[in-house]
Amino acid sequence: MAGLTIAQALHRARESGSNLQGLDRLDAQLLMLHALGRPPHDRAWLLAHDTDLLGAAELAAFEDLADRRFTGEPVAYITGRKEFFGLDLLVDSRVLVPRPDTETLVSWALEALSLMPSARAAHHPSALDLGTGSGAVALALKSAHTQIQVIATDASHAALEVARANSARLNLDVGFCSGSWFDALPPDRQPFDLIVSNPPYIAEQDSHLEALWHEPRSALTAGADGLDDIRQIIAGAGDHLLPGGWLLLEHGFDQAPAVRGLLDQAGFGSVQSRNDLSGIARCSGGQKRAR
Repeated sequence: MAGLTIAQALHRARESGSNLQGLDRLDAQLLMLHALGRPPHDRAWLLAHDTDLLGAAELAAFEDLADRRFTGEPVAYITGRKEFFGLDLLVDSRVLVPRPDTETLVSWALEALSLMPSARAAHHPSALDLGTGSGAVALALKSAHTQIQVIATDASHAALEVARANSARLNLDVGFCSGSWFDALPPDRQPFDLIVSNPPYIAEQDSHLEALWHEPRSALTAGADGLDDIRQIIAGAGDHLLPGGWLLLEHGFDQAPAVRGLLDQAGFGSVQSRNDLSGIARCSGGQKRAR
């Protein structure tokens, strides 16, 4: 149906009683901008042009995008873009959609780097991002701390293609290695000042997986309790950290006590958790003790 204004089409996408019912306001705006070929940060333009009439092709494009969203496909996959820590990342179904909660991990990592002794900081600190996916965490660290040497790994060749494309597009120099966790590193790789990871942490039978069927399952689940990969990372991290170096992990909303317990058992010191913007303990970490 031609002849709708931008405001009318957006309203129609959000109201009940239409085939586009129930779309979130921000989702509808981002899809409208994409249909019109405008950048995702141009929401002010929509307000300034809300009485502009949409052509038939523009309206049809918007409705097609909105229908995809209504079936549960993430907006980031539909538009191919997702902002994370101020970076405009390319994403698709080969990688998880970066979540705002994961910015907690980045902020904590940058804080840990800033508190390093000056003698250590002078040698250009190094960080390892395990299971990088789109490269979001590794690229955010490099963008905020240009002197840091960042290595990122992933067992998925397809995911690394996305991460490398983002690295090249953003002109951020990150090294990428293919393989499972620490097995991806060359045998002569020197220990790191910092290891971060947002690994799979959802239990295999968790009911939340039903809403995530568009995203790669291998990047979501980790055994019966969701902690299998976290156990592997904690067990191997000590051999790849310098004394005083930090291991920081993102995990599920109810897993902080278990992850802290695993860190304690592995001999890490200063074990603690950090809350995300919703006040949920989203990340836990510890420091390798000096011997």
